[in-house]
Amino acid sequence: MAKVLYCNDLVPGCKFEARGDSEEEVLADIADHIAIAHNTVTISDEILEMISKAIQEEIRIRVARA
Repeated sequence: MAKVLYCNDLVPGCKFEARGDSEEEVLADIADHIAIAHNTVTISDEILEMISKAIQEEIRIRVARA
């Protein structure tokens, strides 16, 4: 199942969403984003733990069309 992390859960107001098939893919995507958008190259263990806890299973809802 796909995973997602909403940067807004960690940095209020940020609209970036990291998605991947695994937690590792999401972590790689968010690490790039954090370095570029939030000017943070080094991620501490505490921040990494916060990021890991914020990763969720992505739920997709299908809508039947008439």
